[in-house]
Amino acid sequence: MSNNGRHFRLVVNKTTEPFSIAGVYLITDQNEDLVERVRLALRGGVTALQYRAKDKKHEECLTEARVLQQLCREFGTTFIVNDSVSLARELDADGVHLGQDDGSVSYAREQLGDAKIIGKSTHDLNEALQAEKEGADYIGFGAMYPTESKLVTHIPGTQGLAQIRSEVNIPVVGIGGITVGNACRVIDAGADAVAVISSVLSHPRPDMAASTLRLLFNRQRPFPRGSVLTVAGSDSGGGAGIQADLKTITLLGSYGASVLTALTAQNTRGVASIHGLPPSFVTDQLGTVLSDIPIDIIKTGMLHTPAIISAVAEYLLELDELIPLVIDPVMVAKGGAALMDRDAISVFCTQLLPQAYLLTPNIPEAEKLTGLQIHDESDMEQAARKLQSMGAANVLLKGGHLTGPLSTDLLFDGCECHLFPTERIFTSNTHGTGCSYASAIATFLAQGKPLVTAIEQAKGFITTAIRLSRSLGKGHSPINHYLGAVSLFKNGKE
Repeated sequence: MSNNGRHFRLVVNKTTEPFSIAGVYLITDQNEDLVERVRLALRGGVTALQYRAKDKKHEECLTEARVLQQLCREFGTTFIVNDSVSLARELDADGVHLGQDDGSVSYAREQLGDAKIIGKSTHDLNEALQAEKEGADYIGFGAMYPTESKLVTHIPGTQGLAQIRSEVNIPVVGIGGITVGNACRVIDAGADAVAVISSVLSHPRPDMAASTLRLLFNRQRPFPRGSVLTVAGSDSGGGAGIQADLKTITLLGSYGASVLTALTAQNTRGVASIHGLPPSFVTDQLGTVLSDIPIDIIKTGMLHTPAIISAVAEYLLELDELIPLVIDPVMVAKGGAALMDRDAISVFCTQLLPQAYLLTPNIPEAEKLTGLQIHDESDMEQAARKLQSMGAANVLLKGGHLTGPLSTDLLFDGCECHLFPTERIFTSNTHGTGCSYASAIATFLAQGKPLVTAIEQAKGFITTAIRLSRSLGKGHSPINHYLGAVSLFKNGKE
């Protein structure tokens, strides 16, 4: 098995499929509703689950572990028992993880057999090399950061991880205090997987938290990096909709796929007519793409009718694995044509919005969705908080419709607000701004960038694309996707 140019010994199970020690490695906690929280986390993309139970009776551990093991089988996730070789053998688990004081790798191999995976906790280069020499299939290395789950006396951190990476030829799992906020540094230091507990299992949305961490590993992939599926309407003028989405995704370095929801007869002056596609054909497109092409992010734009919104929402909700959803709630075309009626808004709010990883309304859209009036940044924050309470995990409220020298967007992530101010550019060449901005964010997320970074870079792209736009047609001319992307790459923000 190879990863980023490194070659690892392949350990296979009885079905000859490789065990996965890469990506999100989840360790269980002792809190309530463990099974349901783990189920959500597995749907978010956890690749390995380590069952760790302290101070529980054997029968209780056995019962709980069997339920979790069955969940792992359903999701294709590697199931590992912490510390106890005997429990791993009794469960016929995929493997065992040993601490430094939990016995030898050779004993575990003797008890479990060659077809099982064995990991070992290490804290320095000597321990890592010794574990590899003994035949460990992977090592846990840390602590990366201080952690509340156990007393940590030695923190080699990312510098220590980078040091051993070139010396060890088996997968390395970074452990200790890892969160969404610091995971990038651990991955960039060479970790093949990150071990997490509370940052996923204590999150209000364990599936969203796990999928966020999973996407960060895309930062190591070659270009085109990551893939984005856009679900939106066609703009025959080419400035917005599917056309703008695919231009943005491709120019910024990811692979773009598409699902059409409606056809429009449209130019820079407005929409002459709309032909909605049958909801069944929309879901046929979704199913056909997702059954073949690995998609990292789904971005939605114009969905047009209540029936299409409902069909898309139901289809995405029933996916075995959560694919993070960036929703641009397209309601009105640049020329003023209504693209979503009142009934559609109601269905949108109840069925699709709660599935959003990121919702990106402009001010008129946010007013329609919340019933609030927005006049300043304080109103923006109130509206963003309300939209988040309606179910969106993160809300980016765009401030382009306000006045003043700066155009400031506001992100509320459920805990705090982040502001993204840029110069306000006075021009009518803004056709496709919302579509392209949301697609740029989706693209950078698919490339493994954290949300705030993805928004910062997308904001830079869209601002430049507006500033360097050229008049085309007799109405609202499109932005300049090409020069927006060129400028971004010139500045080294790939």
